[in-house]
Amino acid sequence: MLGDALANLLDSQEIKVHREFYYNDAGVQIQNLAISVQARLRGLAPISADWPKDAYNGEYINEIAQSYQSERGDENDLEVIRKFAVAYLRKEQDIDLKIFGVRFDEFYLESSLYSDGSVQKVIEDLTSVDKTYEADGALWLKTTLDGDDKDRVMRKSDGNYTYFVPDVAYHISKWSRGFEKVINVQGSDHHGTIARVRSGIQGVAQKRHWAIPTTFPDYVLHKMVTVIKDGAEVKLSKRAGSYVTLRDLIEWSGGVHTQMSTVERERALQRGRDAVRFFLISRKADTEFIFDVNLALQQNDENPVFYVQYAHARICSILQQWGGDSNTLHKANLALLDSKAADHLLRRLAEYPEVLASAAEDLAPHAVAFYLRDLAGDLHTFYNADRVLVDESDLKLARLALLLACRQVLENGLKVLGVSAPSKM
Repeated sequence: MLGDALANLLDSQEIKVHREFYYNDAGVQIQNLAISVQARLRGLAPISADWPKDAYNGEYINEIAQSYQSERGDENDLEVIRKFAVAYLRKEQDIDLKIFGVRFDEFYLESSLYSDGSVQKVIEDLTSVDKTYEADGALWLKTTLDGDDKDRVMRKSDGNYTYFVPDVAYHISKWSRGFEKVINVQGSDHHGTIARVRSGIQGVAQKRHWAIPTTFPDYVLHKMVTVIKDGAEVKLSKRAGSYVTLRDLIEWSGGVHTQMSTVERERALQRGRDAVRFFLISRKADTEFIFDVNLALQQNDENPVFYVQYAHARICSILQQWGGDSNTLHKANLALLDSKAADHLLRRLAEYPEVLASAAEDLAPHAVAFYLRDLAGDLHTFYNADRVLVDESDLKLARLALLLACRQVLENGLKVLGVSAPSKM
């Protein structure tokens, strides 16, 4: 969601954007996923004495196992189980992404970096430029050469690579494919990997004589979201496998329930989608955030997305009451807009291009959400201070022209955030 809004923002500045999902389908966590599903297939449960030590306990593991079993899969073939589990979870994520309106141009599989030899080639390149050494049975990367506080293990004594090694290979792939500007959107728990990934990239660049900037790639790190529902925190446990999906959040925030008709459900999902996107973007990525589901359900000024969308719908209603041809409003005499409220609204509208440019430069889509709330506030103030559909024709047309411009900016700004601009509320 954050990456999607950021891509929209960069698009608004005529920057060509490639949206890529780096899919972790390899490594220790995926192996543990396969082992967990296999344990369920063998009739074990988290309370069983033989339950694997690092297995995942969530009910979703049992759901994967049941689905695999229904296809008469071999419970002894761990590799087939792994591929099935990854595909199952990818399908679930694809459903969430579709509901959320997020698209990607490409899904890049981590496993491909092993199968095509990219990870091994990175190891060879780093070793050839004397940026690695062996100690305690492990292979280490000399990240201290690039300012890290200590060197980092690349290959553990058991032969498995640590998770930042394929990350290095992935970014080398990105550079070789012509992407000289890369922005990673990741959780703040990945902060510690930045220095080691960049260090590995610089070592490969040295070997291949590539002029990769030391700040490549850029990172936008976001903190976890606390979800509040009915006044209580929704408790999550990564180890137990308890989590809130985007689908959950959208359905809760839209008030979706089983008795709804298809049309009502679609409208509710749109409300929920808009609320989730606006709420999550309306804060700096690296700050703590509490998502209040009950606030998202409110249809009043306390709900920020409703407040902004209502401003757009209010303008649509006034233009409809007028009933004229909006194409004629470009001829309006804007000099007649001499009230304090109109002046504030005009000045706010004039800020929009600069807000977009600054937000894109700072990789900060939340600035657009802040701006839209301020713009909606100025619109509501203008509406209450200056009656629009007055008898004096020239003044009426001037005020309608101002509303038309405001409607366009509200629509454009909401589109950047991936939020709809309804004509009725």
